[in-house]
Amino acid sequence: MATKWSLTIDCAYPAKLAAFWALALGYAEKPAPAGFGNWEEWFSYHGVPEDEWDDGAYLSDPDGVGPTLSFLKVPEPKLVKNRLHLDVQVGGGRETPWEVRWPRVVEAVERLTAAGATVVREDELQGKPDHVVMADPEGNEFCLV
Repeated sequence: MATKWSLTIDCAYPAKLAAFWALALGYAEKPAPAGFGNWEEWFSYHGVPEDEWDDGAYLSDPDGVGPTLSFLKVPEPKLVKNRLHLDVQVGGGRETPWEVRWPRVVEAVERLTAAGATVVREDELQGKPDHVVMADPEGNEFCLV
């Protein structure tokens, strides 16, 4: 049996970065834990000071398949290249024919650039565009495949 896991991303603006990744992945705000009407109730119950309630944001896969994502506020900025990155298979992945996959990747680049991402580079494979390396609004690298 596989171990359940989640991904936590350190950032300066949790709500803003969570909104970007919700768009990029088709995720939604994670519901408050069972027994609580919203996150504020959960924070209050657990004694989290009110001035820290916006220090995090939480996303989940609406289908319940993918991992949950947490965005936690930290004081220091990102300084170097990620040692871990996401390959977001917006085109269907490399098993999808290039003629179908690549237009989907191009559309996602346009959509995510409009949402605050930047293109780092476009990489080729066998003389054709293969994937696009991008950075989210806080500079975290990811690939669109």
